[in-house]
Amino acid sequence: MTSRGAGTAFSRKNYRLSTEPEKSKVTGIVNSRLLNDYLHRVFTNADGNQPAAAYRKHLTFQNLQEHLDRLLAEENGSEDSRDQVAEGRLGPSTVVLDHTSGFEGLLLVDDDLLGVIGHSNFGSIRATTCVYKGKWIYEVLISSQGLMQIGWCTLNCRFNQEEGVGDTPDSYAYDGNRVRKWNVTTTNYGKSWAAGDIVSCLIDLDEGTIAFCLNGISLGTAFDNITRGAGMAYFPAISLSFKESVAFNFGSRPLRYPLVEGYRPLQDPPIADLVKARKLLGYLKNVIHIGIDVTEGKLVEKDTSMWQLQGEPTVLITLAHIFNYFSPLMCKVYLVEDVLMTFLLSILERGGAVEAHPLIQQLLDLMWLLMEEYEVHECLKQLLMSLLRAYRFSPIIPDLGLQIHYLRLTIAVLKHEKSRKYLLSNVLFDVLRSVVFFYIKSPLRVEEAGLQELIPTTWWPNRFTKEGKESKEVKEESAEERLRRRAYERGCQRLKKRIEVVEGLQVQILKLLLNNKDRGGGEASRYIFLNKFRKFLQENASNRGNLTVLCPPEYMVCFLHRLIAALRFFWDGHKVKTPAALSSEEAYVPPQLFYNGKVDYFDLQRLGGLLSHLKKTLKDDLAAKANVLIDPAELQAVTMDDLDEDEESATSAAQSQRPSAALAIGGALARPGWLSSPTLGRANRFLSTAAVSLMNPRRPLGTQEKIKVRTLSVEQRTEEDIEGSHGNEGLLLGRPPEEPDQPITENSLLEVLDGIVMMYNLSVHQQLGKMVGVSDDVNEYAMALKDTEEKISRCPKRRRDIHEELLKSQKVFSEKLNHLSRRLAWINVTIYSKEKMQDVYWLLRVCIRTIEHGDRTGSLFAFMPEFYLSVAMNSYSALKNYFSPVNSMEELPGYEETLMRLAAILAKHFADSRIVGTDIRDSLMQALASYVCYPHSLRAVERIPEEQRISMMKNLLAPYEQRPWAQTNWILVRLWRGCGFGYRYTRLPHLLKTKPEDASLPSLQKPCPSTLLQRHMADLLRSDRDLAPSFLNSVLNQLNWAFSEFIGMIQEIQQAAERLERNFVDSRQLKVCATCFDLSVSLLRVLEMTVTLAPEIFLDWNRPSSELLLRRLAQLLNQVLNRVTAERNLFDRVVNLRLPGLESVDHYPILVAVTGILVRLLVDTDVQGAERATAVLLADPCFQLRSIQYLLGHAEPSALAAAAPATDKRHFSLHTYTEYISAEELAKVDKMLSHLSEESKQAAATTLPTSEEDLCPICYAHPISAIFRPCSHKSCKACINQHLMNNKDCFFCKATITGVDDFTKPASS
Repeated sequence: MTSRGAGTAFSRKNYRLSTEPEKSKVTGIVNSRLLNDYLHRVFTNADGNQPAAAYRKHLTFQNLQEHLDRLLAEENGSEDSRDQVAEGRLGPSTVVLDHTSGFEGLLLVDDDLLGVIGHSNFGSIRATTCVYKGKWIYEVLISSQGLMQIGWCTLNCRFNQEEGVGDTPDSYAYDGNRVRKWNVTTTNYGKSWAAGDIVSCLIDLDEGTIAFCLNGISLGTAFDNITRGAGMAYFPAISLSFKESVAFNFGSRPLRYPLVEGYRPLQDPPIADLVKARKLLGYLKNVIHIGIDVTEGKLVEKDTSMWQLQGEPTVLITLAHIFNYFSPLMCKVYLVEDVLMTFLLSILERGGAVEAHPLIQQLLDLMWLLMEEYEVHECLKQLLMSLLRAYRFSPIIPDLGLQIHYLRLTIAVLKHEKSRKYLLSNVLFDVLRSVVFFYIKSPLRVEEAGLQELIPTTWWPNRFTKEGKESKEVKEESAEERLRRRAYERGCQRLKKRIEVVEGLQVQILKLLLNNKDRGGGEASRYIFLNKFRKFLQENASNRGNLTVLCPPEYMVCFLHRLIAALRFFWDGHKVKTPAALSSEEAYVPPQLFYNGKVDYFDLQRLGGLLSHLKKTLKDDLAAKANVLIDPAELQAVTMDDLDEDEESATSAAQSQRPSAALAIGGALARPGWLSSPTLGRANRFLSTAAVSLMNPRRPLGTQEKIKVRTLSVEQRTEEDIEGSHGNEGLLLGRPPEEPDQPITENSLLEVLDGIVMMYNLSVHQQLGKMVGVSDDVNEYAMALKDTEEKISRCPKRRRDIHEELLKSQKVFSEKLNHLSRRLAWINVTIYSKEKMQDVYWLLRVCIRTIEHGDRTGSLFAFMPEFYLSVAMNSYSALKNYFSPVNSMEELPGYEETLMRLAAILAKHFADSRIVGTDIRDSLMQALASYVCYPHSLRAVERIPEEQRISMMKNLLAPYEQRPWAQTNWILVRLWRGCGFGYRYTRLPHLLKTKPEDASLPSLQKPCPSTLLQRHMADLLRSDRDLAPSFLNSVLNQLNWAFSEFIGMIQEIQQAAERLERNFVDSRQLKVCATCFDLSVSLLRVLEMTVTLAPEIFLDWNRPSSELLLRRLAQLLNQVLNRVTAERNLFDRVVNLRLPGLESVDHYPILVAVTGILVRLLVDTDVQGAERATAVLLADPCFQLRSIQYLLGHAEPSALAAAAPATDKRHFSLHTYTEYISAEELAKVDKMLSHLSEESKQAAATTLPTSEEDLCPICYAHPISAIFRPCSHKSCKACINQHLMNNKDCFFCKATITGVDDFTKPASS
């Protein structure tokens, strides 16, 4: 390499020392003899020896460059022999993926042509270089652990969407997803791989073998006797399925595991540059080691750890000479990783805090001083890339030493202010996926991670008590189990301490990025971070379907927890300085952030709908309450921008259907590709053999587009825009009068908090639910092991064959449980620990306070983004369902109060007219329905203020036709369950025991009725004369619909089952059928609840609609009874089919619900009420006494006679359900039957035959009893009353009816 500049006059940055003629013997303040000794000590020969003083050349700054050139030229002969050592290889010296012709399918390839993402069923790609002789190696960094086949292929291999590397004769592959090797046929081989592993692919063309290593550990020879000879050369190749991603290292960077003797990387390392860089680094170390004592006139050894430049001109010029050669080398990724990173890591190896090593800060100062700006930028970028790659792809070892090592250096680099700001502005979020630094990967192979040594004793909870009734019978823990559990817990604590060290370092990184005091040379780090963080959130919110952009949820979980820790550190630090501010325990996001336009919420849905719509409809409220004025021109711009966006998306969708040759080769997607290369995050080349782009062109972020509701884009904001100054409130502009005039914290921290809530909503909650699967696996295997052990104990001694098989099963289950329990320990520490639970709980409380403050603003509440309500509901769900095996929610501080406040939010907002989104309204309704299923949360609902409870019940009793009603009905049923007739069951009597993992479902909770809320419901129905009829009519209408649909569907099912040809009933139809049945039962239970709580609604005929409601109820009950109780009827036949999906369809649930209503009307009421109910029931033409007799197993004589041969057939009878129905309830049914028998006999005896002329011309069931005004047409009261509910026109003449009078037939006629 030629040197730059001549003499001391450096053309780069001028550090020339003035040399005057009269001071020719003195350089600065160092005399020439001392300078000569110093330069010879610094610039030693390659062997490290210095020639004797008499033989060495006198060195000055004037001839130093010549001396350096000579030193660097030594031992560079290897450069000439490079062509010779490349024998056995064909192709370019720089090896990359062949993106021009060597691929099949749809693929996304990184900028550096080393990372690839599958974008079709099974895409394949090979490298540009092949080998035909010798031993070669390359590495593959596994970014996702799915279906991939990695190995070697020849030029003749032809792949397609079904066949890839290893599926053709001359291709060989290893598949760590299925743990197999492939060469046309397949056999078991190797170990399973995980994201973060490195696969080494080795080929020995002298011996004809192919082998693979996983994280440096050999998996053995995979293939031998591979085809060799003329024309046979092998390319590195991969086939991968959709979304899977890897990055290749052919030698452009140092191999991570180069220890395989005799094997060479496909791409030669830059030997000459490497030798130079190492020499120059040696000279740099010498400068640091050697000091000049000017007063004594001698050289001294210095403590390198505390080295400082201290403005010594001699040292500075020496360093300038070194950096003149060193700087251009530090722009090359191989040299940065092999030389610079290794040196910096060695500085930190001495231990102690990062602050104890200021040398790294001094070196970074030197780099910024002595290197060109573009060189520093490239060097820092490559250094951070190498650190990120090393951190992500380091194997897990027991003390996590490798991860700690790389994180410490990352902290040391980011502690340097100028470097930190450059990296934040240009690298951390733009090029790198820096969120990787906050992730702690979970080991799939616990033995390699050393968890066996860390947790030598395994244990798993024996929670077999979730099955039904046995839930309270907890077995006593044996002494041996207690010892095992305690040993396991000690192991978990050891693991926790080690992981906490890593987490502490990750939080330190975020504390550096959130520093707002480093204003030297421009904006503070925090404000740069804020803008990048917002852009990161936008990427993840706007590209929910684009997997190359999304941050994986497992990374998000770790990032969220570290960010919460850093945020609370700064929040509480501000509280110390400003006592009037709130502590982080009281944190919330003030409502003005949602409407003042200072924070960008992209296109996320607000509670009140689209932002543009809200700006138009609520502009007067904004002006009056928040003093925020909306410019009409801005409103117009918003509207037009929405239209443009719609048009653009339509255009881009249309374009995506047309072939696009340009995009097929390299359509730029200027944003991180999360699943691609673990280094550079840009998937900038889209490869398609069909030459059709599957990627819709998307508007680049941060371009100058029309501003939506805000005055500044994220990139344009300054510190003043965020924090405010001199009367400008920054983010808090537009404080509503309901909001207290009290400092909360620094405005910038409010935006970080808002971003954390959004992160939880984007993917964290879904990941928390996903990882519970490991705990479920432990429970399943533990049950299987216990079952096997019980079988072993029962196995007869003579059946040794069965005994041996059972012992084998026992061993397999035990090994699996040992593995899973250690893995579960890791997951519990990293995801479900008590500290993580407290973070989620803190987030729940933040959301609750934010919603409460927003609610007080009245109509402006509509501006709040929907995700705040979603996170409030989801975080509570996570605390209750995901953390509970390890930690109990009840132990959290303020748990009862938090539960009550959340209950108040659900009760108030599930029917809030300010919330328009159907999805969020449904979510609120479902959350409330789940809330009332559990005793502790139901009690929280009962503790909210009485006014809110009554309002909630009133909303639940609103007519069903005007909204989705199934969930509302379910809530009312849950409030009643435990009080109804035979309604104290957890599972239906005819169903088998529930699986333990299902026991936490809301529908399988034990009955916990709320008498308080029932009382509110009764008061409302009694006091509001309009509410009761409208509510009950809607319930009766829905019952009529649901039961009719159910009967129609079981007719179709029965017909399909009776056909001779084999028929499969659609599972969706069965599910809908079962749902209609369940709805019918729940609606009947709500009617039973109403009849019990407020019987006067049906029986007090002074109320205008009571008689009509009672007649409608009787009519529906008779219909249900007739359909279900008829002998050998349709219902019976379908129930006896026992079809999967119709398990809940049975006689018991629907018949006890009907019985409960009848008993309440006919037995548990006063004499007058019973008479009225009896008269109406018997007057209904559908009434059959046989249906009532069926309930107690009394079949008709004719039916008994017909059924005589089939003596084994059992009849339904309530008497057989003594565990579910009390003796008192059965006595009431007996009493009801005898009462109805007697009354029906009397009615039959006294009823005179009615002529056809006297019957109602509408129903022909009742005598004429009403005459209409003014037209004088007649019908029975039931028909006209029901008709008038929906229509005021006469049945016959369409005249408007003004009144209805009683009609009695004159005696004379």
